[in-house]
Amino acid sequence: MIRFVESDEQRIERTWPAASAASEWAAYLCLAPLLAGLAGVGLLPEAAERALAQRATIAWGAALLAFGGAVHWGLALAGRLPWRPLRIAGSLAPAVLAAAGVLVGGQVGLAVLTVGFGLLGLYEHRSLGARLPPPYLALRRQLVVATCFLLAVTMFVSDATGLS
Repeated sequence: MIRFVESDEQRIERTWPAASAASEWAAYLCLAPLLAGLAGVGLLPEAAERALAQRATIAWGAALLAFGGAVHWGLALAGRLPWRPLRIAGSLAPAVLAAAGVLVGGQVGLAVLTVGFGLLGLYEHRSLGARLPPPYLALRRQLVVATCFLLAVTMFVSDATGLS
């Protein structure tokens, strides 16, 4: 199906291929390191091991958040989305929040990443919802909710196990 999106800058032809089952599996498997990090924070016996699991969870969450913004940057570069200041900010803000989460670390870093994923999800659905294919938005919604849940639970478990 070909649809046209009118913008101030250009007329953009949108044809979106369907997502393959393998790409959906890969997307869900990206949650596995977050789950492993949560398990490590809650179950490892030594404080240093729990702290390493927490740092690994933050690092992986930051990588996923930056990747989420990069998707929009790539779509704009490919001409699938129009370039606008909001689009540029929406593409770069996840990387900035990801870096901030890594820098502050600990429970605050997990909170920054959780908020970052929530904001990215809102941006995708509120600002880009009409320009992105519904199957992509449905997949992203599920991934954002699962990621926010895992990061938030990791933050609470970190507190319960004595990590800052």
